[in-house]
Amino acid sequence: MAELATLDDPKARAVNERHGDDHGVNLGKLRALAKRLKIHQELARELWATGDSAARLLAILICRPKAFTRDELDVMLREARTPKVHDWLVTYVVRKSPYAEQLRVAWSADPDPVVASAGWALTTARVARKPDGLDLAGLLDVIEAEMKDAPARLQWAMNHCLAQIGIDHAGYRARAVDVGERLEVLKDYPTPPGCTSPFAPAWIAEMVRRQPG
Repeated sequence: MAELATLDDPKARAVNERHGDDHGVNLGKLRALAKRLKIHQELARELWATGDSAARLLAILICRPKAFTRDELDVMLREARTPKVHDWLVTYVVRKSPYAEQLRVAWSADPDPVVASAGWALTTARVARKPDGLDLAGLLDVIEAEMKDAPARLQWAMNHCLAQIGIDHAGYRARAVDVGERLEVLKDYPTPPGCTSPFAPAWIAEMVRRQPG
């Protein structure tokens, strides 16, 4: 914790706070520290228990994902209220857990929109890598009915899923684009030059354009 404190940069903290995060540690330096520590499950648990965001990010990098129980992961996800901790926990830990599918189903239906957004993030990963067994038409039905009025974090996750369906599944592409065009979610999102807009129709078109063949 003392070493993490020495890595805290006020400028980085100010930038992070604009995105809802509450730490000031450069992520490159954090990864270097994790590389030095290597996998250390006991220390990871202790770091997570501090409640400090930088410590929790470090814990995610040095933990053993399969060592956590389903209930532990559920509690951790509900404790992870800042965007970066939440995203890293889902991406680097939950997705590698044997309980990922159980949690995907449970979280997607959770009344807490931040928890539900984790379920949708896991669904998006399956859309891209393991779509067998997913009801893509059913997912589009839910997105069409609920995304427009969803809270910001959940809306963003549902929009990502919408775009992923359109990008990876040609048979559903026209409908995904149509849903995006009608809902207009993130249509006016400020996008820097050279970056892809998160507006689903534009995102789908750009990613499909980059596909080989």
